[in-house]
Amino acid sequence: MEMTEYCSVIPQLENLHFTSTLIHFMPDDQVTLTREVEATLIPQGTPMTLPEGETVTVTHRLGGNFTVMTHNGMFRISGANADAIGEQVSAASQAAETEGANDPVSNDDLWEALKTVFDPEIPVNIVDLGLVYSLECSQREAGGHKVDMQMTLTAPGCGMGPVIAEDAQMRLQTVPGVAEAEVDIVWDPPWNQDMITEEGKMVLGLI
Repeated sequence: MEMTEYCSVIPQLENLHFTSTLIHFMPDDQVTLTREVEATLIPQGTPMTLPEGETVTVTHRLGGNFTVMTHNGMFRISGANADAIGEQVSAASQAAETEGANDPVSNDDLWEALKTVFDPEIPVNIVDLGLVYSLECSQREAGGHKVDMQMTLTAPGCGMGPVIAEDAQMRLQTVPGVAEAEVDIVWDPPWNQDMITEEGKMVLGLI
């Protein structure tokens, strides 16, 4: 697999040789789809349908979602469709419970929830990639709390942005006390490699 497939959305890392790190992080696993499944083409972000019986290679299992390779390219399969590739649907992919919606919201829980969100091409969560710029929590008149989040992407042309933002929104809404979450993608300040945490740089082989 060519390194550019992983680096297409992180131009600052194009000259760094971390392909072997990614492959070691999660070995390939070839499976046959047990049913037709909705998927998202990477990095364009185009929704597509993969047919029952197609053989795919699972390259990443991150945050409850799956990145697979087919003869037609790379796709993201959501955790809600995990059964199609013989995997169990993760609890994080299921709807959040409304019980305790008026309880105080833990800021630590919000950040931990976001650490389960990944760019499908990169084995580092969006927090350690430095993509999350702000989190604000407020009480709603209707009850519960609303979380407003601003995040960015590693490159403006990344078609997966809306998918990643939707995943972040869903994960935030699983946090006790959160009734609503809104995620906005912003470009100021522009993302750069220095925003990656030390842990993220270790995973990518940058240090």
